[in-house]
Amino acid sequence: MARSCEMIIDGRAIAAEIEKEIQSQIAAANGRKPCLGVILVGTHPPSHLYVRAKIKACERVGMISIQRFLDHDTPENIVLEEIQKFNQDPTVDGILVQLPLPPHINAQKIIHAISPNKDVDGLHPLNAGKLLTGDSSGFVPCTPLGIKVLLERSGISPSGRHVVILGRSNLVGKPMAALMMQNAPGANATVTIAHSHTQKLQELCLLADILIAAIGQPKFVTADMVKAGAVVVDVGINKLGDRLVGDVDFENVKDKCGAITPVPRGVGPMTIAMLLSNTLKSYIHSMR
Repeated sequence: MARSCEMIIDGRAIAAEIEKEIQSQIAAANGRKPCLGVILVGTHPPSHLYVRAKIKACERVGMISIQRFLDHDTPENIVLEEIQKFNQDPTVDGILVQLPLPPHINAQKIIHAISPNKDVDGLHPLNAGKLLTGDSSGFVPCTPLGIKVLLERSGISPSGRHVVILGRSNLVGKPMAALMMQNAPGANATVTIAHSHTQKLQELCLLADILIAAIGQPKFVTADMVKAGAVVVDVGINKLGDRLVGDVDFENVKDKCGAITPVPRGVGPMTIAMLLSNTLKSYIHSMR
């Protein structure tokens, strides 16, 4: 008889705790409120959904948000001009350019244009370099940071354990690996990244003490890929019919693992909480 999962990690509840902490810090601050500048180009429905969620989160904690909603065919130079306005505005602490961008706009060029001091998504090469070298003064991308905090607040330590990450994107896979391998609290893991060219993937996944799925394929991780008692973190958000599902076959995997994040209410809320946290970090630095 299959046993039930020891822990279904409630990312929404943990994110709510973090939001309350941020709200208290903002309420206690003197002077202006922290401010996030948001740029959204085009009509991509999921992007509009994500941006609305981020704006509402700002409102909940008492943070100001300034939005620039631009048409799909907006020239690249206009987007760069909007970024420059935010860069030069001393009352804007963080800049978020919602990805993906329309195909005529070079995403790398846009990311490079954001001031590293306001790059609360943590994607600028300077912040990527700081993460790799263990310099905590930079910004860590929100999803990997959210996963690290999620594990910490759930009492799960990666120290000395084998973390296998499915996916090598600049948004999740690569920074997640860099974060987990640091000689620092909440890290010290042995890390393996798997991707589309990885051989013997099932065997590799079965070695994972902590398996992080960020591969973008619905229900890709099945029960026969998970070691009994492993921790499974599902980063995926996929539409399957009228339902949202992750990259993990949750219903079957949950009876085998020691802990698992659901979709929704898992990693997603933590990503938004870390966006607020990074913006507050920038604000505190700017007010010194």
